Amino acid sequence: MAETQPRVFEASGGVWAQLRVEAMQAAAEEPLLASYLHASILHHDKIEDALSYHLAQKLGHGDLSALQVREVIQEAYLTDPSIAAQAARDMRVVRERDPACRTYLQPFLYFKGYGGLQAYRIAHWLWGQEREILAYHLQSRVSELFSVDIHPAARIGAGVFIDHAHGIVIGETAVVEDDVSMLHSVTLGGTGKQGGDRHPKIRRGVMIGAGAKVLGNIEIGEDARIAAGSVVLEDVGARCTVAGVPAKPVGGPCFKGKVPAAEMNQMFETHGEQAEGGGI
Repeated sequence: MAETQPRVFEASGGVWAQLRVEAMQAAAEEPLLASYLHASILHHDKIEDALSYHLAQKLGHGDLSALQVREVIQEAYLTDPSIAAQAARDMRVVRERDPACRTYLQPFLYFKGYGGLQAYRIAHWLWGQEREILAYHLQSRVSELFSVDIHPAARIGAGVFIDHAHGIVIGETAVVEDDVSMLHSVTLGGTGKQGGDRHPKIRRGVMIGAGAKVLGNIEIGEDARIAAGSVVLEDVGARCTVAGVPAKPVGGPCFKGKVPAAEMNQMFETHGEQAEGGGI
């Protein structure tokens, strides 16, 4: 199976500038939150500075202070600038794909999927630095805070949207490529206690519905859709829609050129011009 490839990330400046404007407006409209908004966003010059502060305030606790956590996060951003660029792109796609999201301020401050994903990115960086025990520590904190359990060794691309996020589980050898969307209670897991490469590979543009379980070292092809509540145990072809327990192709393949992760369309295509698509 081909692995996810690095890509050039969009500049974070536009997202950061808009986030600051929204924070200023919110501080003026709701004085009770003005100090919080200044500390989390307006006192900082760059998105990575604001994120390092905000995440550290959430992840810090008695055994590992917020100051110590922030130093680790800042080191990650300094060593690998693509992490901050990924964070900006993740925020942009939340705004684009979630009809309940009206500002960048919402995912930055409050959305569990966004916060959990950004904290995972720091744990993943630590894993690459062979600081595994600290990576596991952050994974545990993220699980406690956000109800998101992502193994730090998993590989996740940019432009990923995790909606609601409660109950998300992503295993050690899972790969999630760019521009994927998933809803709450999704599991990317194994099928037993065997070791090695045992988790799913989710290709670009895939949308995974709420409660779906994708199990084993299988491939979900580019621009495929997995219906809510499905249990997927075998490969899914590109642009194929699957549903059921166990999941089977339904409703015809997705239209060529459409990206299910961006459209968030969870209805089956039953008529009209269809693209070439694979099956399980």
